[in-house]
Amino acid sequence: MTETTQTARFALPLLAMAQAQKEVTHNEALVLLDALVHAAIEDGPLEAPPPSPAVGQCWLVGAGAGGDWAGQADAVAIWCEGGWRFAAPRAGMRIVRLSDGVWLRYGSGAWAAPDALANPGGGTTIDAEARSAIAALIQLLEAQGLLISA
Repeated sequence: MTETTQTARFALPLLAMAQAQKEVTHNEALVLLDALVHAAIEDGPLEAPPPSPAVGQCWLVGAGAGGDWAGQADAVAIWCEGGWRFAAPRAGMRIVRLSDGVWLRYGSGAWAAPDALANPGGGTTIDAEARSAIAALIQLLEAQGLLISA
């Protein structure tokens, strides 16, 4: 029987029987969990790492990223005391971008923001009260970061 070395969903490292320095593996898993539970990124996708990140800050890696981020497209880049750690996205994963409050969702191999909804308009019969209610609802959804204004 082959021993599993990482979790199935986020590839978090698992402790092995009779493993030396178990604290290293355990701490690595905690760093990844700390970044991925209620995930938030500073900004992104970006092509280059920020010049002076703070420990615990995260960014979304762009498709053409280079340097320390080369080969990590779409990953969540986590700055730790030991340098960069990367978490690969999974289908359905959601993350909030702190720079603008937009929620991003990973699906079909890419990160995407929700489609913007325009304020109601047009039609031959105008119902001002209905349009006002719909506009207020859209404003509330935008305030919660669920929609982006057009």
